[in-house]
Amino acid sequence: MNLFCVGLSHHTANVETRERYAGVCSERALQSAGGCTEALLLATCNRVELYGSAEQPIATGELLRVLQKCRADEVENTEAFYRYDGEACARHLFRVVAGLDSMVIGETEILGQVKKAYEGARESGSAGPLLHRVFQRAFRVAKQVRSTTDITRGAVSVGSVAVELAVKIFGDLRERKVLILGAGETSERTVRALNSRGVTDIRVSNRSRERAEKLATLVQGRAVSFDQWTAQCGEIDILISSTSADEPLLTPALLEPMLRVRADRPLFIIDIAVPRDVAPEVNDMEGVYLYDIDSLQAIAEQSLAMRRQQLAAAEKIIAEHVEDFSARLGGADTRAASLSPRALASES
Repeated sequence: MNLFCVGLSHHTANVETRERYAGVCSERALQSAGGCTEALLLATCNRVELYGSAEQPIATGELLRVLQKCRADEVENTEAFYRYDGEACARHLFRVVAGLDSMVIGETEILGQVKKAYEGARESGSAGPLLHRVFQRAFRVAKQVRSTTDITRGAVSVGSVAVELAVKIFGDLRERKVLILGAGETSERTVRALNSRGVTDIRVSNRSRERAEKLATLVQGRAVSFDQWTAQCGEIDILISSTSADEPLLTPALLEPMLRVRADRPLFIIDIAVPRDVAPEVNDMEGVYLYDIDSLQAIAEQSLAMRRQQLAAAEKIIAEHVEDFSARLGGADTRAASLSPRALASES
């Protein structure tokens, strides 16, 4: 059985490219059209990856053609895709789940995101015995890395980095009014980070009123009905958005009338959703400053220095698990090299 991973991430593609492939294809489509025996799709703000197995090797080009069919147009930026096979696939997955491949090294959000993707694939039946074994091992690796190294010490989530950006813009945040759009795990980490900075006026809006109220209660904020959140743009200083919408929620046409009542007060928008919640053209509007997930990269890199010395210890743990995992599967089935993005052109 051939184990492989094909994907793109913040290392190889910008947010505009990543959002084009988020949620465009189903695991079932990759099984029926792509020839995968097992398939699991992992889509986060920083990566879109297919983990799969097959009786016979499947060319990367064939998998990209399935993506093209799902998108109903030509797959662009194929050079951004990478591929890992066998041991290299297991190693890559272990690094991803342990937070070593993240934009914020050591962040722990990715573990929950991978578990959610795995549970969904198991429930649908698209993840079978081989993916079950490699993902269960990955969860063990993540637990060991977190418990035996300091890789997560001082680590920040994407939401926390967004708050750090707000601090760089405003300095003291205590008098600022903030609207959080979305009530998922990233939003929860964001409101907690805001609360730790002394922000008291936190408003939360989500399609589920119940979830918005639950999150707002955590920081003594207030929930805003989802059909009323745009009206808040006339009052707030900062909008931080992280929803799962397929199309932009905020466009220049929607925002323009609200800017007229702001009395020359700038509006700072931090969009950490993929696909993006805010149309890029919003950044061209007078008095609006828009930052997306890629804008947080420089801030995230500043926090890496303090944890760099822990990387060697974490990588050693991963190497030991890769060797053991490969040996248990018989070696031959998982022994292969990885392909860099540039190598995919000839392989396709």
